[in-house]
Amino acid sequence: MELKAPISITESAAARVRTMLEKRGKPSAGVRIGVRSKGCSGMQYTLEYADEKSPFDEVVEQNGITVLIDPKAAMFIFGTEMDWVEEKMQSGFVFRNPNEKGRCGCGESFHV
Repeated sequence: MELKAPISITESAAARVRTMLEKRGKPSAGVRIGVRSKGCSGMQYTLEYADEKSPFDEVVEQNGITVLIDPKAAMFIFGTEMDWVEEKMQSGFVFRNPNEKGRCGCGESFHV
């Protein structure tokens, strides 16, 4: 029985991550997603380059990229879709999380 990945990555997000990793100029294990306490709703997603895999990271390989999930974030983001959206006024990664109970007005933070 195959387990469902804790997060899904759209092709658009994967393409953006590939571009970021290519421009970084040094080898990477992938990118790491986490959450931290911040913002008016309590939590904020983090995304950073991962130089190496931690023994406790959850590893997701989709669309040709590797995403490492910080173990402290896994329970908050299970079922989330990571996407890259480009609009007229802004562009960035978007996390569609079915566990969210609310977001702040500016969209920078969330709570579960």
